[in-house]
Amino acid sequence: MTQPVSPPRDTAGKIGPAGRPATWRSLSARADVRTLSLLGVLAALVVIGGVTKPDEFLDTRNLQLVLTQASVIGVVTVGMTFVITSGGIDLSVGAIVALASVWATTVATQEYGFAGILFTAMVVGLGCGLVNGLLIAYGGMVPFIATLAMLASARGLALQITDGKTQIVTIDSVLRLGERDSYVLGVPPLVIVFAIVTIVGWLLLNRTTFGRRTVAVGGNSEAARLAGIDVRRQRLYLYLLSGLCCGIAAFLLIVLSGSGQNTNGNLYELDAIAAAIIGGTLLSGGRGTVTGSVLGVLIFTTITNIFALNNLQSDVQQIAKGAIIVAAVLVQRRTARTA
Repeated sequence: MTQPVSPPRDTAGKIGPAGRPATWRSLSARADVRTLSLLGVLAALVVIGGVTKPDEFLDTRNLQLVLTQASVIGVVTVGMTFVITSGGIDLSVGAIVALASVWATTVATQEYGFAGILFTAMVVGLGCGLVNGLLIAYGGMVPFIATLAMLASARGLALQITDGKTQIVTIDSVLRLGERDSYVLGVPPLVIVFAIVTIVGWLLLNRTTFGRRTVAVGGNSEAARLAGIDVRRQRLYLYLLSGLCCGIAAFLLIVLSGSGQNTNGNLYELDAIAAAIIGGTLLSGGRGTVTGSVLGVLIFTTITNIFALNNLQSDVQQIAKGAIIVAAVLVQRRTARTA
């Protein structure tokens, strides 16, 4: 006689509702606590800024500036979150932003107007992501090495295109996006684009098969392969996504600065990785959160703004960022041990 199959139990022997292990409920609870903690840190920073420089920090123009500056690196961070969740890394995002921005602002490109600049920035980002993806997924290269090579190559090509000079944008329709007249209900267009990218990224990671495959590949690539997931193709798609985000960020940076420079995107890779880490994305892969990454970007941008308003030196700012990153990694390790 066939014995009935018992529903799944957690390590404590408790049966989850509808057969769902209680472990998943605890992980979800930890994610909620992590998000609330990040919101608490952000709120504390706002209070600090309001106390130290109330007239300047709480000014509407300054808050708009903080959100605008967060938009560029924020879009890059959304793409980075997917890559890290899959167990990879992308050290080339800053260089790709630089290359896309200078390629999109050459005299030849600007002859095609707004559409030409936007199209070129996105295509260059996708092209670089494609190269990274092919080298890593089908070439068998370690992500660290492949993206490091792209970092050097993209920076070198950007320098060659500009000859070390700043390329000024002359297209009025592009420049107007950075002016206050283009704000929608007081919200800069760049912030709206960042919000759209964030929403799409959240839905993609949390509500689609693509997102579930990304988490599966990062958690255990061999198990994902045995489950029928094309791991190599998935990784290719992820680096394409990262490259696309870099292309969008390059266009936002062109709008923000009104120019293209080979120095654009400097250290973006470190800022994006740091924001994703403190947001709760595991460096080892298998867990990622777009919401946490965005909050991490806002925290770092707010810290930078507070330091600038209080005329504090950049070295102190970097020390503070380093301390935050170390604290976030230690919390991650503690969480992983107790999961």
